[in-house]
Amino acid sequence: MSGAVLVAVAAAIGNLLQGWDNATIAGAVLYIKREFKLESEPTIEGLIVAMSLIGATCITTCSGGISDWLGRRPMLIISSVLYCLSGLVMLWSPNVYILLLGRLLDGFGVGLAVTLVPVYISETAPPEIRGLLNTLPQFTGSFGMFFSYCMVFGMSLTDLPNWRMMLGVLSIPSLIYFALTVFFLPESPRWLVSKGRMSEAKKVLQRLRGREDVAGEMALLVEGLGVGAETSIEEYIIGPANEDIEDQDISADKDQIKLYGPEQGLSWVARPVTGQSTLGAVSRHGSLVSQRSGLVDPLVTLFGSVHEKVPETGSMRSTLFPHFGSMFSVGGNQARNEEWDDDIVPGDGEDYQSDGVGADSDDNLHSPLISRQTTSLDKDIVPAGHGSLTNLRHGSLVQSTTGEHVGSMGIGGGWQIAWQLSEKEGPDGKKQGGFKRIYLRQEGVPGSMRGSLVSLPGAEAPADSEYIQAAALVSQPALYSTELMKQHPVGPAMVHPAETAKGPIWKDLFEPGVKHALAVGVGIQLLQQFSGINGVLYYTPQILEQAGVGVLLSNLGISSSSASLLISGITTLLMLPSIAVAMRLMDVAGRRSLLLTTIPVLILSLVVLVIGSVVAMGNVVHAAISTVSVVLYFCFFVMGFGPIPNILCAEIFPTRVRGLCIAICALTFWICDIIVTYSLPVLLKSIGLAGVFGMYAVVCVISWVFVFLKVPETKGMPLEVITEFFSLGAKQASAAKNN
Repeated sequence: MSGAVLVAVAAAIGNLLQGWDNATIAGAVLYIKREFKLESEPTIEGLIVAMSLIGATCITTCSGGISDWLGRRPMLIISSVLYCLSGLVMLWSPNVYILLLGRLLDGFGVGLAVTLVPVYISETAPPEIRGLLNTLPQFTGSFGMFFSYCMVFGMSLTDLPNWRMMLGVLSIPSLIYFALTVFFLPESPRWLVSKGRMSEAKKVLQRLRGREDVAGEMALLVEGLGVGAETSIEEYIIGPANEDIEDQDISADKDQIKLYGPEQGLSWVARPVTGQSTLGAVSRHGSLVSQRSGLVDPLVTLFGSVHEKVPETGSMRSTLFPHFGSMFSVGGNQARNEEWDDDIVPGDGEDYQSDGVGADSDDNLHSPLISRQTTSLDKDIVPAGHGSLTNLRHGSLVQSTTGEHVGSMGIGGGWQIAWQLSEKEGPDGKKQGGFKRIYLRQEGVPGSMRGSLVSLPGAEAPADSEYIQAAALVSQPALYSTELMKQHPVGPAMVHPAETAKGPIWKDLFEPGVKHALAVGVGIQLLQQFSGINGVLYYTPQILEQAGVGVLLSNLGISSSSASLLISGITTLLMLPSIAVAMRLMDVAGRRSLLLTTIPVLILSLVVLVIGSVVAMGNVVHAAISTVSVVLYFCFFVMGFGPIPNILCAEIFPTRVRGLCIAICALTFWICDIIVTYSLPVLLKSIGLAGVFGMYAVVCVISWVFVFLKVPETKGMPLEVITEFFSLGAKQASAAKNN
């Protein structure tokens, strides 16, 4: 995974530049207002600082749609160019108006980086470490602030501090970022797949994953192009094609379902089961809490059931499959190649149909999903073009796991992808193939299953009798064409990925799953901004001044301006260890758990600050309590409410509308940032410091309730599976509301 890590680190430099800029302008403005005599013009002074926010807000309105059109990488390149250009303009700045122009260009660069870096990292990172890598922008941003404060502090100690140099230095790291975006960062493989550029996407994935076999993940990216498909949860007993499964838990319907993977290999059978699937139970009955109270979103319970632990002892993971700890791996002696039945014959047409695209199609289009084989039916099947997904002959449910080699089926996080071929009787009495896409996840192992499902620690399982129970998210393949199916093709009628991604996407925003995800994304961004981080940042220098830090620095001969910069740098330094802890926990404890754990500490810190402002106490005691509260607030904010909203927003939207939805969430962020920043001085005058912190504490309480009721846990899940669950959960929520 080193490839994905290095790419994420390089992309996160965009946020380092944002943090660098935020800290630099905070120090430079002290000297700008002296040169341009702005002491009597606070509006111009405020505009110099705010112009970056205005630029970021403006560029965000169109950044999502443009990134869906041009790609993620070109937008990051443009961001680096804007950073560099703004630095040069600010370095020149003969007057206030040119300085404002430079700040506006800088805001454009900031807006692109803050909006698109989390999206880019989410689309390139493996599910197992996606949370860790997507916390990097928070870490690099804080590191950029710390480094910049140190630089500006050093310049402030000179006889004539040069604010143009402070702002212009931004161009140097911007050039490094430009070089990385042009020569090192690849395009997002998900975006490439959405444009039908399959060969390029495969090469990028191989580089990011450090292995040649990426067939399963390539297939996953193609399946992620769909929006709003009907999804259901089913449970299967799965075994090799030559396994004779007889068990009381298997339903009376003995029709065999064949499962195929993206490459040739083993053929497997699956049979429906009734009973105790966690996902199935949640899907059918919903959350007991939501039924009783009507408050907890069924989606939260549905996601929670995914993360329930699979038993390690006696499970398929530990006893039956010596090659892997995964759910679909068996010894080579179980292999048996299967062909389609010769009875499955063409209908009216003799070809697999495609809307495709002839010679313009990608030569590798069929590779991720289906491997062409030579069989007795080949003489009857003539591909319609390169874009056709032809000849589903053999498939495999092969090994996949985290931490070891991942086989063709693995898509990360314990999930695997396959296609379901069910044999149905046609009108003429002959068999025809029904085609579905399924995401599979191993369920816990019930003790009632027969001997091969060993539930005792250390037991040996018979090598010739192996099967598992799995939950399956079943839906139509993303490239499935209803229109082409009416022509009665031999097998699944598929269209080109570029065709699937065409057409207006605004209507997709009204799909139940997308609307549900937008409600979560916009809500979490809004609450983050009103949770008090700007107010605490504003008040921190005063707190530390009361604690005696200012007096100590003054005794050392440091001016008040330099002292305020050093204090801000120390505050930023305190954030870095906390962000490092969050990076470690993001994929272990999870996003939801971190929010539910850290927000109460924010509430407590704010309440203590309110009490300290209202209750009379000694200066030393007040300063000590306030300092501890501020430090705790910062440390726990950057562990949870700081990075997680951006991480969640980059995970919960389908590929087709991800850029647009991210832009909506980012626009909410910037607008709320402007409101909070400019309302703070007014609020301080009207309701005082205690009132402001009390209001922030109330917002944090509302945030905790919102997270508990509405925000699901997404750790370790492939992006496409997350969006599938959102679609399913939205339908459940609608059904629960109607009932």
